[in-house]
Amino acid sequence: MAIIGVGYIEIFLAMLCYFLFHALKDTKGYPRNWPIFGTLPGTLFNIRKIHERATMIMRRSGGTYLSKGPIFANMDTLATVDPANVHYIMSQNFMNFPKGPKFKEFFDVLGDGIFNSDMDLWKIQRKTTHSLITHQQFHKFLIKTSRHKVEKGLIPVLDHVCHKGVIVDLQDLFQRFTFDTTCTLVTGYDPGCVSIDFPDVPFSKAMDDAEEAILVRHIMPEVIWRLQKLLRIGEEKKLIKAWETMDTVIGSYISKKRAELKTNQLKEEDAEGFDLLTFYLKEGQNLGVNCDDRFLRDTILNLMIAGRDTTSSSLTWFIWLVTKNPQVEKKLREEINSIIPEEEEHGKWRLFNVHELNKSVYLHGALCESLRLYPPVPIQHKEPLQEDTLPSGHKVHPKMKILFSLYAMGRMEFIWGKDCLEFKPERWISERGTIKHEPSYKFLTFNAGPRTCLGKEVAFTQMKVVAANIIHNYQVEVVEGHPIEPNSSVILYMRHGFKVRISRRWT
Repeated sequence: MAIIGVGYIEIFLAMLCYFLFHALKDTKGYPRNWPIFGTLPGTLFNIRKIHERATMIMRRSGGTYLSKGPIFANMDTLATVDPANVHYIMSQNFMNFPKGPKFKEFFDVLGDGIFNSDMDLWKIQRKTTHSLITHQQFHKFLIKTSRHKVEKGLIPVLDHVCHKGVIVDLQDLFQRFTFDTTCTLVTGYDPGCVSIDFPDVPFSKAMDDAEEAILVRHIMPEVIWRLQKLLRIGEEKKLIKAWETMDTVIGSYISKKRAELKTNQLKEEDAEGFDLLTFYLKEGQNLGVNCDDRFLRDTILNLMIAGRDTTSSSLTWFIWLVTKNPQVEKKLREEINSIIPEEEEHGKWRLFNVHELNKSVYLHGALCESLRLYPPVPIQHKEPLQEDTLPSGHKVHPKMKILFSLYAMGRMEFIWGKDCLEFKPERWISERGTIKHEPSYKFLTFNAGPRTCLGKEVAFTQMKVVAANIIHNYQVEVVEGHPIEPNSSVILYMRHGFKVRISRRWT
């Protein structure tokens, strides 16, 4: 028995020495490829700084890196920011790179919505959503809703904060604003979350919890997160509760709208609106869409996430970047001030509408520059249907995931130049003083190819109205010592919120 005991000790010491050898081995900045477990331990260790870690790896690798997963988990992942690879995957050979079944498993909470769907189902949803978003009546409803929420919601809260002299989490306020506007545009109902009372918003909190859990699924071996789901523990427990909350809220909106349409109880002002839910219930059959409760639930949730999260994240990082760059703030104020008609008195409090901001070149460039550095959706996921070779020479196969790091992409010198880390709106302005359009496979914030974002103009409309009215009328100052860092989620928010003091520039 003693001999057997010594044998086990020798085996244990040999294994320990082997792991220590790998731990001390120089990897030149790349993730350590552990025996059996691949690069997973290092990924989990750096999960709180996952986006910065991806940026460092992309720089060292020249833009494409193969991450080896545990040998038992089929988690090999090719991460790339190479524009040639992006263009090939998103456009040139689009049909070989759907989101794939793994994507749908990771994002199962989204059901069969437009973000999850592929092939024919995706084509139907995209065509239907495009019909709504490009409809003249919807555009009018968008402008009306955005202006109303700024004037009757956002401005009163900002004035209240100024008067009281209190600290406010501007990220939370932007989330409330975009949640209200998106909910109104998608369902026709305004939850009224933008209020000086800052009411609890269970639906919004549920969306945050779901998004954080989904990122963990991208990193954790499938067998582990599926076990957590079965046992209702860890991040999966949060996701299950979030799912239940979102289903309950969306279900109530659908039931209420069906009842109103059935009894013809829509108010006159509601009838003038053109929300997505009403559109589907009235026109769904003509469009060849089966508008049962499940389809409506999935569609509403997908568009709620698209509208609330991306726009509020973009506004948060944009205002922060402006506060850090006084020269940009000065130029923005000069451009906004130049919009005011000569017959009006300048240098006073004023609200701006969408039409006035259509030709604001510097503001548009500044928003694009912010989106380049802080894309609201920092990662994208694809899977090849068949073996293929990318323009970079890397081979891919169906059991491999492909990740685009949009966060890292905006920080690559070989894509954006040596000043890639600088916030320079001029990067987006041509010598003629017009907006310079960069290729989508280089600026991937609004996706590329057939999946180019349908809501791009909706997002810019809302962002310009909010940004212009805040920059012209208020002075935003970040609370001293408040930490600013990205969170670890599929939506790029500030981990600790955006705590600021706000004062009015005009009386």
